[in-house]
Amino acid sequence: MAVEKPSVEKAVTHFDQHRNDHLKDLMHLVRIPSVSFAGFPPSEVVRSAEAVAELLAARGLEEVSVLTLEGAHPYVYGEWCKAPGKPTLLLYAHHDVQPPGDAELWKTRPFEPTVCDGRLFGRGAADDKAGIVAHTAAISSYLQSSGRLPINVKLIIEGEEEIGSEHLHEFLAKQRENLQADVMVLADAGNFDTGLPSLTVSLRGLVLVEAEVRSIDHSLHSGMWGGPIPDPVGALSKMLASLLDDEGRIAIRGIYDRVRPLTSQEREDYARLDVTEALFRKQTGMAPGARILGGAKNPYETIWRQPALTINAIQASSRDQARNIICDSAWARVGIRIVPDQRPEEVRDLLVSHLEANVPWGVEATIRPLLADSWWMTDPTGPVFEKARRAFSAGYGKETVFIGCGGSIPFVGPFSEALGGAPALLIGVEDPYTNAHGENESLSLIDFEGAVRSSIHLFSMLAE
Repeated sequence: MAVEKPSVEKAVTHFDQHRNDHLKDLMHLVRIPSVSFAGFPPSEVVRSAEAVAELLAARGLEEVSVLTLEGAHPYVYGEWCKAPGKPTLLLYAHHDVQPPGDAELWKTRPFEPTVCDGRLFGRGAADDKAGIVAHTAAISSYLQSSGRLPINVKLIIEGEEEIGSEHLHEFLAKQRENLQADVMVLADAGNFDTGLPSLTVSLRGLVLVEAEVRSIDHSLHSGMWGGPIPDPVGALSKMLASLLDDEGRIAIRGIYDRVRPLTSQEREDYARLDVTEALFRKQTGMAPGARILGGAKNPYETIWRQPALTINAIQASSRDQARNIICDSAWARVGIRIVPDQRPEEVRDLLVSHLEANVPWGVEATIRPLLADSWWMTDPTGPVFEKARRAFSAGYGKETVFIGCGGSIPFVGPFSEALGGAPALLIGVEDPYTNAHGENESLSLIDFEGAVRSSIHLFSMLAE
């Protein structure tokens, strides 16, 4: 007797009837403050992993386990592999989150999920606990409506993505055989606009350094001593100002030498995007008089395919205790987002050398490299990407677009290498208004529901 084929229509209908149950799953996870940064209790990340494991088991996954490595925050694994002869999907998300930031700037409590105006507010609501629940909701909708999935799935939920996936290479080395799959689906990207299905095909890399400047061994009264003594804050400001030219471009010699030009296909894809200056300013909250830099007709071309330098933080004395002093030291962290075909270590060395060459007045300056992660890019052609395009168009009811991402997701390259170059589909539950990593992070429920329906269609199409 033939086994009935799992029904896409039944799965979508089941999800639509039970979407609030999956929203409750998500809200339960958001209530756990699973901040993976140093200085926050690691026990909460462990509690989060345990809650994710319980969710996977409750939604029909098998072989569920919390996986640990010495010194690492825990991973969670689950699978459903009962579709012989069908492809295997490796589904990824992460359960750790960023620190909440300034509590006074939140409109809601960061770890008390709140629905308002069609959005779920809370730290991790979009980045990336919605990615976890998008996976489990799609799986559960099939299992509850048809009793089986059309394909095989393996889930890996990471616990330290927000701190750079430090132990990922070690984890992949130990779990390589268990994680073998034909296609990866990574739910940690975003949509170009709310309700517009988007597949991310490129990511920028990231180089980070910190600079500390010192000229005296303790702070001094600025009236008694100001003038002959080099001001560390002024010295650091001059060093930082030398990094950008008057048009906002990076002023480091050689930094653009390896940047890969856009292909004609990329230009066509970008031209299809409905981008206006008004929309861009709305999405970013730019001040009315601030200029859009980069020189491209489409600012996203600059975001996705040009390097960008940002001064992430500056510290000397605190704002609320500013005094009339010469600070003993000043510190800053500088990041450069890199693009194909820039080399991370080369960009790092160029940045360090530039800062060292622009130290004024003989002050002591220490430049420390922190990170050098590469960019990632894939060719969005072939049957997997065509099926994904069709699946997401069906799930959202709009034509799917291929986009880049200005951010970095360090694990994508290593995962793809570990699976022998298997296609990687980066899907999103974020939109331009999510404000991931900032205060008032929120998830569009339209995008969350669209991601689940799209995944349901994707499972079926990849089984064909």
